[in-house]
Amino acid sequence: MDNTRSQTPPDLTGISARSTAIFGHVVDAYVSTGEPVGSKTLSQRLGLNLSPATIRNVMAELEQRGLLYAPHTSAGRLPTEGGLRFFVHGLLEMQNLSSGIASEITEKCRLSGRSYEDVLGEVSSTLSGLSSCAGLVLAPKVEEPIRHVEFVALSSDKVLVVLVLENGVVENRVLELPATTTPAQLREAARFLNEQFSGRTIDQAELALREDMLSNRANLDAMTAHLVQAGVAVWGGDAPRQSLIVRGQANLLSHPDLSTDLAKVRQLFNALEAKQSLTELLTAIKSADGVQIFIGAESELFQVSGCSLIVAPFKNTADKVVGAIGVVGPSRLNYSQIIPMVDFTAKMVGKALGTV
Repeated sequence: MDNTRSQTPPDLTGISARSTAIFGHVVDAYVSTGEPVGSKTLSQRLGLNLSPATIRNVMAELEQRGLLYAPHTSAGRLPTEGGLRFFVHGLLEMQNLSSGIASEITEKCRLSGRSYEDVLGEVSSTLSGLSSCAGLVLAPKVEEPIRHVEFVALSSDKVLVVLVLENGVVENRVLELPATTTPAQLREAARFLNEQFSGRTIDQAELALREDMLSNRANLDAMTAHLVQAGVAVWGGDAPRQSLIVRGQANLLSHPDLSTDLAKVRQLFNALEAKQSLTELLTAIKSADGVQIFIGAESELFQVSGCSLIVAPFKNTADKVVGAIGVVGPSRLNYSQIIPMVDFTAKMVGKALGTV
Protein backbone atom coordinates (compact mmCIF):
# COMPACT_ATOMS: atom_id res chain seq x y z
CA MET A 1 0.00 0.00 0.00
CA ASP A 2 1.22 3.50 -0.82
CA ASN A 3 2.32 4.81 2.59
CA THR A 4 3.21 8.35 1.52
CA ARG A 5 -0.34 9.07 0.42
CA SER A 6 -1.81 7.65 3.64
CA GLN A 7 0.00 10.15 5.87
CA THR A 8 -2.36 13.01 4.93
CA PRO A 9 -5.59 12.76 6.96
CA PRO A 10 -8.52 12.19 4.61
CA ASP A 11 -11.16 14.88 4.16
CA LEU A 12 -14.40 13.26 5.34
CA THR A 13 -16.72 16.26 5.18
CA GLY A 14 -19.85 16.05 3.08
CA ILE A 15 -19.33 12.61 1.54
CA SER A 16 -22.52 11.61 -0.28
CA ALA A 17 -24.27 8.25 0.05
CA ARG A 18 -23.31 7.46 -3.55
CA SER A 19 -19.64 8.21 -2.89
CA THR A 20 -19.77 6.12 0.29
CA ALA A 21 -21.26 3.16 -1.61
CA ILE A 22 -18.60 3.34 -4.32
CA PHE A 23 -15.85 3.68 -1.73
CA GLY A 24 -17.21 0.68 0.18
CA HIS A 25 -17.11 -1.47 -2.97
CA VAL A 26 -13.50 -0.46 -3.62
CA VAL A 27 -12.57 -1.56 -0.10
CA ASP A 28 -14.52 -4.82 -0.45
CA ALA A 29 -12.69 -5.58 -3.68
CA TYR A 30 -9.35 -4.77 -2.05
CA VAL A 31 -10.03 -7.05 0.94
CA SER A 32 -11.13 -9.87 -1.38
CA THR A 33 -8.43 -9.71 -4.05
CA GLY A 34 -5.84 -7.09 -3.16
CA GLU A 35 -6.17 -5.74 -6.70
CA PRO A 36 -7.18 -2.22 -7.75
CA VAL A 37 -10.71 -1.91 -9.08
CA GLY A 38 -11.74 0.29 -12.00
CA SER A 39 -14.85 2.23 -12.88
CA LYS A 40 -16.09 -0.29 -15.45
CA THR A 41 -15.95 -3.15 -12.96
CA LEU A 42 -17.69 -1.07 -10.31
CA SER A 43 -20.40 -0.02 -12.77
CA GLN A 44 -21.17 -3.69 -13.38
CA ARG A 45 -21.12 -4.60 -9.68
CA LEU A 46 -23.08 -1.71 -8.21
CA GLY A 47 -26.27 -2.07 -10.16
CA LEU A 48 -27.10 1.61 -9.60
CA ASN A 49 -27.33 2.57 -13.26
CA LEU A 50 -24.18 4.65 -12.90
CA SER A 51 -21.97 5.02 -15.93
CA PRO A 52 -18.21 4.31 -15.72
CA ALA A 53 -17.64 8.03 -16.36
CA THR A 54 -19.75 9.00 -13.33
CA ILE A 55 -17.94 6.47 -11.18
CA ARG A 56 -14.57 7.75 -12.39
CA ASN A 57 -15.54 11.25 -11.29
CA VAL A 58 -16.53 9.97 -7.85
CA MET A 59 -13.31 7.98 -7.53
CA ALA A 60 -11.31 11.05 -8.49
CA GLU A 61 -13.06 13.00 -5.73
CA LEU A 62 -12.34 10.21 -3.23
CA GLU A 63 -8.70 10.28 -4.27
CA GLN A 64 -8.56 14.04 -3.70
CA ARG A 65 -10.00 13.48 -0.25
CA GLY A 66 -7.19 11.04 0.60
CA LEU A 67 -9.39 7.93 0.72
CA LEU A 68 -8.19 6.25 -2.49
CA TYR A 69 -5.03 6.20 -4.56
CA ALA A 70 -3.92 4.80 -7.91
CA PRO A 71 -1.06 2.29 -7.41
CA HIS A 72 0.14 2.68 -11.03
CA THR A 73 -1.00 4.07 -14.36
CA SER A 74 -4.13 1.93 -14.56
CA ALA A 75 -7.56 3.41 -13.89
CA GLY A 76 -8.01 1.18 -10.84
CA ARG A 77 -7.96 2.47 -7.27
CA LEU A 78 -7.05 1.09 -3.84
CA PRO A 79 -7.88 2.46 -0.38
CA THR A 80 -5.18 4.41 1.46
CA GLU A 81 -4.41 3.58 5.08
CA GLY A 82 -6.52 6.60 6.03
CA GLY A 83 -9.30 5.28 3.81
CA LEU A 84 -9.14 1.89 5.49
CA ARG A 85 -9.41 3.53 8.90
CA PHE A 86 -12.44 5.52 7.74
CA PHE A 87 -14.07 2.34 6.46
CA VAL A 88 -13.26 0.19 9.50
CA HIS A 89 -14.22 2.78 12.10
CA GLY A 90 -17.29 4.16 10.35
CA LEU A 91 -18.73 1.93 7.64
CA LEU A 92 -17.84 -1.66 8.54
CA GLU A 93 -20.71 -4.07 9.18
CA MET A 94 -19.67 -6.83 11.57
CA GLN A 95 -20.40 -10.47 10.88
CA ASN A 96 -21.89 -12.69 13.53
CA LEU A 97 -19.37 -15.13 14.93
CA SER A 98 -20.26 -18.61 13.73
CA SER A 99 -21.22 -21.17 16.36
CA GLY A 100 -18.39 -23.43 15.18
CA ILE A 101 -15.70 -20.77 15.70
CA ALA A 102 -17.22 -19.72 19.04
CA SER A 103 -17.21 -23.32 20.25
CA GLU A 104 -13.61 -23.82 19.14
CA ILE A 105 -12.41 -20.70 20.95
CA THR A 106 -14.40 -21.56 24.08
CA GLU A 107 -12.88 -25.04 24.17
CA LYS A 108 -9.34 -23.71 23.75
CA CYS A 109 -9.89 -21.38 26.72
CA ARG A 110 -10.80 -24.19 29.12
CA LEU A 111 -8.11 -24.90 31.68
CA SER A 112 -8.98 -28.62 32.03
CA GLY A 113 -5.89 -29.41 34.06
CA ARG A 114 -3.56 -27.29 31.90
CA SER A 115 -1.54 -24.34 33.09
CA TYR A 116 -2.82 -20.85 32.32
CA GLU A 117 0.30 -20.22 30.20
CA ASP A 118 -0.40 -23.32 28.11
CA VAL A 119 -3.97 -22.18 27.52
CA LEU A 120 -2.83 -18.74 26.39
CA GLY A 121 -0.31 -20.26 24.00
CA GLU A 122 -3.00 -22.44 22.46
CA VAL A 123 -5.43 -19.52 22.26
CA SER A 124 -2.80 -17.46 20.43
CA SER A 125 -2.23 -20.35 17.99
CA THR A 126 -5.98 -20.71 17.45
CA LEU A 127 -6.43 -17.01 16.67
CA SER A 128 -3.50 -17.22 14.28
CA GLY A 129 -5.03 -20.15 12.44
CA LEU A 130 -8.51 -18.64 12.23
CA SER A 131 -7.28 -15.24 11.03
CA SER A 132 -4.27 -16.34 8.92
CA CYS A 133 -2.28 -13.70 10.83
CA ALA A 134 0.06 -13.79 13.79
CA GLY A 135 -1.85 -14.26 17.03
CA LEU A 136 -0.57 -12.48 20.11
CA VAL A 137 -1.39 -12.50 23.80
CA LEU A 138 0.01 -10.02 26.28
CA ALA A 139 -0.61 -11.83 29.53
CA PRO A 140 0.03 -11.35 33.22
CA LYS A 141 2.43 -13.89 34.62
CA VAL A 142 0.57 -16.09 37.05
CA GLU A 143 2.78 -16.00 40.11
CA GLU A 144 3.82 -19.19 41.83
CA PRO A 145 4.47 -19.30 45.59
CA ILE A 146 8.04 -18.98 46.81
CA ARG A 147 9.80 -22.21 47.83
CA HIS A 148 13.28 -20.97 48.72
CA VAL A 149 15.42 -17.82 48.68
CA GLU A 150 19.21 -17.74 48.86
CA PHE A 151 21.89 -15.02 48.79
CA VAL A 152 25.19 -15.93 47.15
CA ALA A 153 28.12 -13.49 47.47
CA LEU A 154 29.71 -12.75 44.08
CA SER A 155 32.18 -10.09 45.23
CA SER A 156 32.63 -7.63 48.05
CA ASP A 157 29.78 -5.46 46.79
CA LYS A 158 27.61 -7.79 44.67
CA VAL A 159 25.30 -10.61 45.71
CA LEU A 160 23.22 -13.03 43.64
CA VAL A 161 19.64 -13.45 44.85
CA VAL A 162 18.38 -16.93 43.92
CA LEU A 163 14.60 -17.43 43.94
CA VAL A 164 13.14 -20.93 43.67
CA LEU A 165 9.37 -21.14 43.05
CA GLU A 166 7.02 -23.98 43.92
CA ASN A 167 6.80 -25.04 40.28
CA GLY A 168 10.58 -25.56 40.20
CA VAL A 169 11.40 -22.42 38.24
CA VAL A 170 14.67 -20.81 39.36
CA GLU A 171 15.29 -17.10 38.75
CA ASN A 172 18.35 -15.01 39.59
CA ARG A 173 19.00 -11.31 40.13
CA VAL A 174 22.21 -9.45 40.99
CA LEU A 175 22.14 -6.83 43.76
CA GLU A 176 24.76 -4.24 44.53
CA LEU A 177 25.38 -3.90 48.27
CA PRO A 178 27.74 -1.99 50.56
CA ALA A 179 31.15 -3.65 50.83
CA THR A 180 30.63 -3.89 54.59
CA THR A 181 27.90 -6.54 54.19
CA THR A 182 28.92 -9.68 56.09
CA PRO A 183 28.27 -13.38 55.28
CA ALA A 184 26.32 -13.62 58.54
CA GLN A 185 23.94 -10.89 57.41
CA LEU A 186 23.39 -12.68 54.10
CA ARG A 187 22.57 -15.91 55.95
CA GLU A 188 20.24 -14.12 58.39
CA ALA A 189 18.38 -12.35 55.57
CA ALA A 190 17.88 -15.62 53.70
CA ARG A 191 16.72 -17.37 56.90
CA PHE A 192 14.18 -14.63 57.59
CA LEU A 193 12.80 -14.68 54.04
CA ASN A 194 12.48 -18.47 53.98
CA GLU A 195 10.78 -18.61 57.38
CA GLN A 196 8.38 -15.74 56.78
CA PHE A 197 7.58 -15.89 53.08
CA SER A 198 7.85 -19.49 51.94
CA GLY A 199 4.52 -20.45 50.33
CA ARG A 200 3.64 -16.84 49.51
CA THR A 201 3.75 -15.09 46.15
CA ILE A 202 5.99 -12.07 45.55
CA ASP A 203 3.03 -9.70 45.93
CA GLN A 204 2.03 -11.35 49.20
CA ALA A 205 5.63 -11.25 50.44
CA GLU A 206 5.94 -7.53 49.63
CA LEU A 207 2.75 -6.76 51.53
CA ALA A 208 3.74 -8.84 54.56
CA LEU A 209 7.21 -7.30 54.62
CA ARG A 210 5.82 -3.75 54.63
CA GLU A 211 3.55 -4.65 57.54
CA ASP A 212 6.43 -6.24 59.47
CA MET A 213 8.73 -3.28 58.93
CA LEU A 214 6.06 -0.75 59.91
CA SER A 215 5.30 -2.60 63.13
CA ASN A 216 8.98 -3.38 63.87
CA ARG A 217 8.09 -7.05 64.19
CA ALA A 218 10.98 -8.11 61.95
CA ASN A 219 13.56 -7.55 64.72
CA LEU A 220 16.49 -7.31 62.27
CA ASP A 221 19.56 -5.13 62.28
CA ALA A 222 19.62 -2.31 59.73
CA MET A 223 21.80 -4.05 57.12
CA THR A 224 19.91 -7.35 57.32
CA ALA A 225 16.60 -5.49 57.03
CA HIS A 226 17.97 -3.71 53.95
CA LEU A 227 18.96 -7.08 52.46
CA VAL A 228 15.50 -8.52 53.10
CA GLN A 229 13.76 -5.54 51.53
CA ALA A 230 16.11 -5.51 48.53
CA GLY A 231 15.73 -9.26 48.07
CA VAL A 232 11.97 -8.96 47.81
CA ALA A 233 11.87 -5.66 45.92
CA VAL A 234 14.15 -6.90 43.13
CA TRP A 235 11.33 -9.27 42.09
CA GLY A 236 8.51 -6.79 42.50
CA GLY A 237 8.41 -3.04 42.12
CA ASP A 238 7.29 -1.42 38.91
CA ALA A 239 8.81 -3.95 36.51
CA PRO A 240 6.12 -5.20 34.11
CA ARG A 241 5.06 -8.74 34.89
CA GLN A 242 3.70 -9.54 31.50
CA SER A 243 4.75 -12.01 28.88
CA LEU A 244 4.12 -11.72 25.15
CA ILE A 245 3.04 -14.92 23.45
CA VAL A 246 3.18 -14.79 19.65
CA ARG A 247 2.13 -17.62 17.35
CA GLY A 248 1.84 -17.91 13.59
CA GLN A 249 4.61 -15.62 12.42
CA ALA A 250 4.94 -17.89 9.37
CA ASN A 251 1.52 -16.62 8.24
CA LEU A 252 3.07 -13.19 7.75
CA LEU A 253 5.86 -14.59 5.60
CA SER A 254 3.42 -16.45 3.38
CA HIS A 255 0.85 -13.68 2.95
CA PRO A 256 1.04 -12.26 -0.60
CA ASP A 257 0.87 -8.67 0.65
CA LEU A 258 3.96 -9.12 2.83
CA SER A 259 5.98 -11.96 1.28
CA THR A 260 7.40 -9.67 -1.42
CA ASP A 261 8.66 -7.14 1.16
CA LEU A 262 10.87 -9.01 3.63
CA ALA A 263 12.18 -5.76 5.08
CA LYS A 264 8.65 -4.93 6.18
CA VAL A 265 8.24 -8.37 7.75
CA ARG A 266 11.55 -8.03 9.60
CA GLN A 267 10.43 -4.64 10.90
CA LEU A 268 7.21 -6.21 12.13
CA PHE A 269 9.07 -9.10 13.81
CA ASN A 270 11.38 -6.63 15.54
CA ALA A 271 8.33 -4.80 16.89
CA LEU A 272 6.87 -8.05 18.20
CA GLU A 273 10.13 -8.89 19.95
CA ALA A 274 10.49 -5.45 21.57
CA LYS A 275 9.53 -6.44 25.11
CA GLN A 276 9.81 -2.83 26.31
CA SER A 277 6.76 -2.07 24.17
CA LEU A 278 4.48 -4.32 26.22
CA THR A 279 3.52 -1.61 28.68
CA GLU A 280 2.90 0.77 25.77
CA LEU A 281 0.37 -1.66 24.34
CA LEU A 282 -1.42 -2.01 27.67
CA THR A 283 -1.44 1.76 28.14
CA ALA A 284 -2.98 2.20 24.70
CA ILE A 285 -5.93 -0.06 25.46
CA LYS A 286 -6.49 0.30 29.20
CA SER A 287 -8.91 3.18 28.77
CA ALA A 288 -10.56 1.58 25.75
CA ASP A 289 -13.84 -0.28 25.70
CA GLY A 290 -13.64 -3.40 23.56
CA VAL A 291 -11.66 -4.06 20.42
CA GLN A 292 -9.17 -1.50 19.16
CA ILE A 293 -7.99 -1.41 15.52
CA PHE A 294 -4.69 0.19 14.54
CA ILE A 295 -3.83 0.44 10.85
CA GLY A 296 -0.30 1.29 9.77
CA ALA A 297 1.16 4.38 11.43
CA GLU A 298 -1.98 4.68 13.58
CA SER A 299 -0.35 2.19 15.97
CA GLU A 300 2.46 3.55 18.14
CA LEU A 301 3.63 -0.02 18.68
CA PHE A 302 3.53 -1.42 15.14
CA GLN A 303 4.31 1.52 12.88
CA VAL A 304 4.67 -0.61 9.77
CA SER A 305 2.98 0.56 6.58
CA GLY A 306 0.50 -1.93 5.19
CA CYS A 307 0.04 -3.75 8.53
CA SER A 308 -2.79 -3.79 11.05
CA LEU A 309 -3.19 -4.64 14.71
CA ILE A 310 -6.56 -5.76 16.07
CA VAL A 311 -6.46 -6.08 19.85
CA ALA A 312 -8.85 -6.29 22.80
CA PRO A 313 -8.14 -6.07 26.54
CA PHE A 314 -9.12 -8.74 29.02
CA LYS A 315 -9.81 -8.22 32.71
CA ASN A 316 -9.35 -10.06 35.97
CA THR A 317 -12.04 -10.73 38.56
CA ALA A 318 -11.56 -7.22 39.96
CA ASP A 319 -12.57 -5.80 36.54
CA LYS A 320 -9.02 -4.52 36.00
CA VAL A 321 -7.37 -4.70 32.57
CA VAL A 322 -4.42 -7.07 32.98
CA GLY A 323 -3.65 -8.16 29.43
CA ALA A 324 -4.56 -8.05 25.78
CA ILE A 325 -5.19 -10.49 22.98
CA GLY A 326 -5.31 -9.93 19.25
CA VAL A 327 -3.82 -10.45 15.83
CA VAL A 328 -1.28 -8.57 13.75
CA GLY A 329 -0.99 -8.91 10.01
CA PRO A 330 -1.35 -7.16 6.67
CA SER A 331 -3.84 -4.35 6.34
CA ARG A 332 -5.85 -6.43 3.85
CA LEU A 333 -7.84 -8.35 6.45
CA ASN A 334 -11.38 -9.60 6.77
CA TYR A 335 -12.08 -7.07 9.52
CA SER A 336 -15.79 -7.87 9.77
CA GLN A 337 -14.94 -11.46 10.74
CA ILE A 338 -11.71 -10.98 12.73
CA ILE A 339 -12.90 -8.15 15.00
CA PRO A 340 -15.79 -10.18 16.56
CA MET A 341 -13.39 -13.14 16.84
CA VAL A 342 -10.84 -11.12 18.83
CA ASP A 343 -13.57 -9.59 21.00
CA PHE A 344 -15.07 -12.98 21.88
CA THR A 345 -11.67 -14.51 22.58
CA ALA A 346 -10.70 -11.70 24.96
CA LYS A 347 -13.91 -12.26 26.92
CA MET A 348 -13.29 -16.01 27.14
CA VAL A 349 -9.69 -15.45 28.28
CA GLY A 350 -10.95 -13.10 30.98
CA LYS A 351 -13.32 -15.79 32.22
CA ALA A 352 -10.49 -18.32 32.30
CA LEU A 353 -8.34 -15.87 34.24
CA GLY A 354 -11.05 -15.69 36.88
CA THR A 355 -10.65 -19.41 37.56
CA VAL A 356 -6.87 -19.29 38.11
